[in-house]
Amino acid sequence: MRVLIATTAVIVTLLSSVAVNAQSITRTREPQVIDSYTAYIGRDDLYNSSGARLTKPWQIVRQDRANYHAYGIQDGDDEGDAFFADAANRQQLEEMLANGSMSRDAQSMILRGNCWVNVQVYGRGDRGSFIEVEVWR
Repeated sequence: MRVLIATTAVIVTLLSSVAVNAQSITRTREPQVIDSYTAYIGRDDLYNSSGARLTKPWQIVRQDRANYHAYGIQDGDDEGDAFFADAANRQQLEEMLANGSMSRDAQSMILRGNCWVNVQVYGRGDRGSFIEVEVWR
């Protein structure tokens, strides 16, 4: 009987330890910041590679990343990022911004250029869901 009670006590202790550890493991379903960068939106970012003036803020943000990663055109203190180094991710930028946020003032400033942007990429793993863009002069 003592062996049964002792064995039961050990099993209960082990099970409660497993339960405590299982409760401390959390898997978030919410997107997290997976990348971010700060860049200057200069004159070169306002035009596509054919020389046409871009008319949408997301186009300019995308062109800035294409200039940085694909064409080697960088404004002085532009930061790199791993996410938009992939051309397929740059193609998703419009949809990611539609799912994210950018104020009307930020949109206007980007369209005029000569401003700084901070872009935060949210997602899970290496898959982006949306971006948030802040702007200042």
